[in-house]
Amino acid sequence: MRRSERKQEDPDLGVLSSRTLFSLQKELFTRLGEQGHPDLRPRHGAVLAYLDAEGSRATDLAAQSGQHKQVIGTLVDELVALGYVERQPDPADRRAKLIVPTEKGRDHMVRSDAILAEMEAEHAKAVGEEAYAEFKRVFRLVAERQTSARKPGAPA
Repeated sequence: MRRSERKQEDPDLGVLSSRTLFSLQKELFTRLGEQGHPDLRPRHGAVLAYLDAEGSRATDLAAQSGQHKQVIGTLVDELVALGYVERQPDPADRRAKLIVPTEKGRDHMVRSDAILAEMEAEHAKAVGEEAYAEFKRVFRLVAERQTSARKPGAPA
């Protein structure tokens, strides 16, 4: 049996996760484009998905998204140019900068949250509320275990 056939018949966690992520991103960004945000791409989610309304430090965005700080810096530059975020001095540490959503960025955040809530509600309706809640609970545990296992010195 060829590897591609095996992965079709019994996909592993990586295959299932990537299929879900790519499909979710495609639908999310298509719908966002229809709602006035056509210039965003899935890569921008590494910033926008983790950005606090009050602003976030780039180092925190990097840690939460799992991206290198340099990647986050490039994405922030793109989002500044597109008008979604701006850099402001961090009131808690004048040497640091906060990445703060603009009005356009806040609109994106509200619309994105609403679209994702609709998508989740559709899945819950399709598989049953209890089954979906249990799926999310277990998937969260697996995701937490996987991400903590990648940290140096973490127990397996």
